[in-house]
Amino acid sequence: MIGRLKIILLLLALAAAPVGTALAEVAEVKLVQQFGATFVPFMVMESQKLIEKHAAKAGLPDLTVAWSKLGGPSAINDALLSGSVHFSLQGVPSLALLWDRTKGGIGVKGVSGNCSGNFWLNVRSSTIMSLKDFTEKDRIAVPSAKSSMQAVLLQMAAEREWGLGQQTRLDHLVIALPNPDGMIAVLNPSHEVNAHIATQPFHAAEVKGGLKTIMNGYDLLGGTAASNILVSTEPFRAANPKVFAAVISAHEEAMVWINADKRRTAKLFIELTREKQLSEDEVLALMSEPGFEYTRTPKKIGKFVDFMHRTGMIKTKAQSWKDLFFEEAHALQGD
Repeated sequence: MIGRLKIILLLLALAAAPVGTALAEVAEVKLVQQFGATFVPFMVMESQKLIEKHAAKAGLPDLTVAWSKLGGPSAINDALLSGSVHFSLQGVPSLALLWDRTKGGIGVKGVSGNCSGNFWLNVRSSTIMSLKDFTEKDRIAVPSAKSSMQAVLLQMAAEREWGLGQQTRLDHLVIALPNPDGMIAVLNPSHEVNAHIATQPFHAAEVKGGLKTIMNGYDLLGGTAASNILVSTEPFRAANPKVFAAVISAHEEAMVWINADKRRTAKLFIELTREKQLSEDEVLALMSEPGFEYTRTPKKIGKFVDFMHRTGMIKTKAQSWKDLFFEEAHALQGD
């Protein structure tokens, strides 16, 4: 009888205990990004220790934040699926692929936009003036085949050039290289890669190096578009509400920090990336150009998702851009 009473008292004590004592949040949150000026919000969050700041306010003063970089969305997708990272910055196509494949599973979704920025197809060859001029000898560098923004934009461009069903016409010319390596390759006169779909600051460096642009993403999409998205998973969000909220608050504060002083942002970018090809004024100029914006608003999501569904890349048809995002993003003016 005494033993049974002890068990009952123990169960009552557990039931009365605060939820946090039974379900502790992660001690370390892991974030991954790629390369380029569109990823500056993560650089600010890291350098200013903004996640740590907001976690401490939420009662998690000992949270450790781990940062890493990977060269393309394929590697980032693998990292998210394996649970080795909790948040990433990646393009809309890789988000759409993961959202489609993980529905009912780990539930990968967008948290918010991160940056709107253009993509440029730059070529070294003087004989290439349009997509129709590419030959079997040419090679086009993108961060990841199939899943990167660049790869899908190339398919969109091929469909526009040759018609429905022709979206993969140039896929066999694609070589997967991280943006820094793609830039180095295309600027090397002896390298087989003679075209690169570049973001900033790689585009500016390539133009400065003598390359010419034959296509850009905004023309294809009909205006300003999100170049990457802050992404996480449903299980992490459910199990770690304080950490999840701290990352969102840190991301929001990073946007304010960036947009309050673009020259300060350009200086930080040069310092952290050890940028050698562009001056502070040149980096400031590209961060201030029309269509380049650090913003949490996810733009032109529907354009990508509709194309990917129509061409069979994803099976699920999204009714709205909000289908791919957590509720925290639904108040944003996305499309």
